[in-house]
Amino acid sequence: MNSDNFVQKVADKITNLGLVGPAILLLEANKPLAFLGSQLLLVAQPTLNIFVSPRFTQQTINLLTDSQQLEQLIQSLETGTAQPARTHDVPLVSEEAQ
Repeated sequence: MNSDNFVQKVADKITNLGLVGPAILLLEANKPLAFLGSQLLLVAQPTLNIFVSPRFTQQTINLLTDSQQLEQLIQSLETGTAQPARTHDVPLVSEEAQ
């Protein structure tokens, strides 16, 4: 999976969880610390790989290391280009209640 696909996948997941606003705030506020976070992930990688895929860990490290990928993720969230998962359309109010 190339970096663009990974960034889009992360943006889609954040959108599906409904956390676009907090994610943008967190990413913007911690941009200067992203590289430090990637280095901490490198140190913790052997332990993390027990719980998550080594490929996912490495792609996350690459995302945090590359400021262009990080900016692409923020832009994707801000412009709403992430695709939310389509769930079955359930009305919020039942037809009988109207």
